[in-house]
Amino acid sequence: LVELVRTGTSVGQQNAAVALRNLAVNDDNEVAIVAAGGVGPLIQLMRSGNDAAKEKAAVALWNLSVKSEHKVAIAAAGGIATLVELSRNGTIGAREQAAAALWSLSANNDNKVLIAAAGGIDS
Repeated sequence: LVELVRTGTSVGQQNAAVALRNLAVNDDNEVAIVAAGGVGPLIQLMRSGNDAAKEKAAVALWNLSVKSEHKVAIAAAGGIATLVELSRNGTIGAREQAAAALWSLSANNDNKVLIAAAGGIDS
């Protein structure tokens, strides 16, 4: 599935992101997806996929961000800036899912700083 997110057709990427989103609600699957390198391709999909794929990738990252170590991995892979961008410029659904993922990531104090630095907090 991770490879399909990385190299599949736009429909294949979207379907793989949905499958990863669904699988990531299980702790063991969440660990396996991150270990298989799933974070980077999902972030890339939020940058370059179609609107539906961007939304599905954001939900998958939200589900993957449950574990504290995965919050760090998502941030280290550039996920925070990409989620902030999507929360500002995506479709309504993508903005909602990106905001939810940022909310989850903000449970980590270092990520709060990164969210603010990426422009995720308006005055």
